[in-house]
Amino acid sequence: MLDHEEESGSESDSDIDPSELTDKQLQEAFALGKLKPGLNLVLDEKKKLANDVTGLKQSLMDLKKDLSWVERLDVTTAPVPDKSQQNGAADQSSEVNAEDDFQREMCFYRQAQAAVLFALPRLQQLKVSTRRPDDYFAEMAKTDQHMHKIRQKLQAKQQSMEKSEKAKQLRALRKYGKKVQVEVLQKRQKEKSNMMNQIKKYQKGLSDKLDFLEGDQPERKAGGPPGKARKGPNAKRKYKDQKFGFGGRKKGSKMNTKESFNDVSSFRTSVAHGKGPRKGGKKGGKNANKRPGKRTRQKMKSKGR
Repeated sequence: MLDHEEESGSESDSDIDPSELTDKQLQEAFALGKLKPGLNLVLDEKKKLANDVTGLKQSLMDLKKDLSWVERLDVTTAPVPDKSQQNGAADQSSEVNAEDDFQREMCFYRQAQAAVLFALPRLQQLKVSTRRPDDYFAEMAKTDQHMHKIRQKLQAKQQSMEKSEKAKQLRALRKYGKKVQVEVLQKRQKEKSNMMNQIKKYQKGLSDKLDFLEGDQPERKAGGPPGKARKGPNAKRKYKDQKFGFGGRKKGSKMNTKESFNDVSSFRTSVAHGKGPRKGGKKGGKNANKRPGKRTRQKMKSKGR
């Protein structure tokens, strides 16, 4: 009986499903060694790295080559002193704040400047050319077709931006023009209504003044004699001229006057007496436009046949 229970217990232990067990049961099974290998990995202590100074130096000596400075072109210098500071040495000794973008970039710039000031004289002493020849053509990283596409895209983008800006301006102008138009129409309607009210009052005898017919005409200056009559057309005539228009007198507009009669600046003797070219372009003279006789015309016809 006990043997059977032990066998059943051993079979149950071997058929343990780790997914159905809790963390505590898994820990107990792991301590008893009942878990299958591969499901858990026991980590050892962190591996200590050996500081092999001798080996590192030997590797450095193997990699290092005794080359001339022209082949290496390595420059290690301090940044150029900042001229804006009164004490340049104090500026060099001060630490650069890496969080300050402007200060950091200026440090890079001054250090690059110092490297150039150090390297250029040495290159000139070694007779190394530091300027690109006039006939030097560098190979472009991008093809001409690719750059042409980029240029077209940039131009299209610029044109679209200009169009949108023009459209905004036009919309603003339309809005402003519409506002002005509404204001003008309202002003005209108000003036018209006021004038109609004044006319009704005049017709009913409530008022005997016709000043409202003058419209926007300039008012008479104050201070003149009250009984003196005004010069020019009356209010009724001005109102009709404003309503129907007044183009001036038409009858007798081409009539000769004293000034035009005395004006002889356009007179030409050669044209007047038929000595010079006329309006049509023919030469003047006694027989300039004389038609040939009948017999002469018949002879000309017979010769043409």
